[in-house]
Amino acid sequence: MGNTEMDQVDSQWTTLNYRYLMLAIDQVVACLKSEEISVPKPLNPPAAIEQLCQLFGLSQFERAIVLLVAGMELHNRLTALLPSIVSESSIARPTFSLASQYLPQMHWSAFTPESPLRRWLLIELGTASTVIHSPLRINERILHFLMGNAQLDAQLVGMVTRLSTDNQLSLPPSQQQLVTEIVTLFQRDSVSSVVQICGYDSATKQAIASAVCAELGVGLLSLTANILPTDFNQLNLLQTLWEREAMLENSLLLLDCDGVVDTHEGASTAPSPINAIAYILERCHESMLVFSRDRRSLRKRSAFSFEVTALTAFEQRQIWRQQLIEESKNREINDAIEKLVSHFNLSPLSIQTICAQSRSSSADSLLKCLWSTCLNHARPHIEELAQPIRTQSSWADLVLPDKEEQTLRTVITQVRQRAKVYEEWGFAKTGERGLGISALFSGASGTGKTLAAEVLSNELQLDLYRVDLSSVVSKYIGETEKNLRRIFDAAEIGGAILLFDEADALFGKRSEVKDSHDRYANMEVAYLLQRMESYRGLAILTTNLKNSLDQAFLRRLRFVVQFPFPDAAQRAEIWQQVFPKSAPTAGLSFQKLAKLNIPGGNIRNIALNAAFLAAEADLPVQMSHILQAAQSEYIKLERPLTEAETKAWS
Repeated sequence: MGNTEMDQVDSQWTTLNYRYLMLAIDQVVACLKSEEISVPKPLNPPAAIEQLCQLFGLSQFERAIVLLVAGMELHNRLTALLPSIVSESSIARPTFSLASQYLPQMHWSAFTPESPLRRWLLIELGTASTVIHSPLRINERILHFLMGNAQLDAQLVGMVTRLSTDNQLSLPPSQQQLVTEIVTLFQRDSVSSVVQICGYDSATKQAIASAVCAELGVGLLSLTANILPTDFNQLNLLQTLWEREAMLENSLLLLDCDGVVDTHEGASTAPSPINAIAYILERCHESMLVFSRDRRSLRKRSAFSFEVTALTAFEQRQIWRQQLIEESKNREINDAIEKLVSHFNLSPLSIQTICAQSRSSSADSLLKCLWSTCLNHARPHIEELAQPIRTQSSWADLVLPDKEEQTLRTVITQVRQRAKVYEEWGFAKTGERGLGISALFSGASGTGKTLAAEVLSNELQLDLYRVDLSSVVSKYIGETEKNLRRIFDAAEIGGAILLFDEADALFGKRSEVKDSHDRYANMEVAYLLQRMESYRGLAILTTNLKNSLDQAFLRRLRFVVQFPFPDAAQRAEIWQQVFPKSAPTAGLSFQKLAKLNIPGGNIRNIALNAAFLAAEADLPVQMSHILQAAQSEYIKLERPLTEAETKAWS
């Protein structure tokens, strides 16, 4: 049936529904006047009042009360008749007292707080000395429903969103299998179910939820957990209205907890949505989908959990080729697809979006555009745990012995060729363990460990993130693992390079188990080892004290690069490279400067400070400026600047 025909059918039903409603209200008027009752002819689909009775299990008496209060808004005869009947009140409104006297099949349970009329807020009670004499009014959302209008309750606007179930994206086989399992679960269970869809990719989870609802033939009402009220009364009202809306619209509920980080508040008194989430999950009567990065435990009811795992390389490759069906005939584009699949772990929606954005590019710039757009889409949101490092550092900026430099180049080779070795040559078939590319950079402060990571990042054209260990390590049991998981899961999408600075602070020698604290500390190290071994990207650890690291930990790292203290020749080379070509210099002797017995990091500090001194004097950088800057740097290092280091400078 086309859209025009469907609109005509809906319009016809709306007209017939209104007539049915007016006739049903006439029945109530007849009861009040003790006249003969005329029963309206049933509709197909049923009239809204009959749907309401079916949804909420209303008795004939409760149905009559709904029609009575609705008639006060819609029926002139009823509004004119009521004042002559309601003599005990100056307000001409129906009451439970009136209903009990005039409406058939009266039962007292209809007046209780747990009755459908009051439990689901189908009617509203005004103020009076007793409940039975309280004036009654129909709820506005229910009145709209009776008229055939599907308007969201005004109190839910801005909090609850109707999500489209018209999924235009074709899900890959692994995710379609997930849809089938969830649909089967909902169809099999006779009671309401809580189904958790766990994982990091919110867009993919929403596509799966939409596909589930499409197969079930229901809508989807989403509520974001971050905006849940912490006041009990407000939370209870929100839950009731949300569930009622799902019943009225034949929809599944979706509680989106993706933006909620389940952390300990410590001494903070700020309200947390965690308790509100638990309250909703435990007390909800309707079937519900839950988005969450991690599985949430329920105490009073069971929940089914499904993990949305990353697409296989084959699935990603197929989606790329479907989206670039014409371009993929070009061998260069095909090779580029292999490279993209090797480095990025993207969802179907992300691939579709990236291709749409890049397709307008010329053939020459398409490859570059695809790569840069992938980086933007896959960039992890872990700023509170890791700091992005933007760099243009190249091999020319890094001064290392040949052996160490060759090791770094081997790291780059393995990152670039991992798809061929792991996938095409079959090394990944035995499992993910041991496939992660990890490296330890050890050496004194300032010897170039972070600079080397920047060079690798620039050479591979991948994002580099320095992990803030003070934010990762937590005194609360299990929190450190959660933080590490967030970092690895987020970074894995874009194959980002993770740089754990001063790694010995977190990955030191595992202690003997003397108490529970030692046991959990060792579990944190074990978890990190497992994640590094399966991480698709490159993880780099830096330490000033290699000997402080556990030997079992070192054995599971693929590369160990020692950054030695630079000798005089290497220091001279660093001094030659430290000043940009556009920086004015005069009379600098790099051989004399090399006598300063400091590593490259301190050399860069001195050069930068000397440049500021020269700029203030409006002069090129000279030996005198460097001497002044060196004196300040040595004071910071708590070392004396010896005569042997500055001899014959002037």
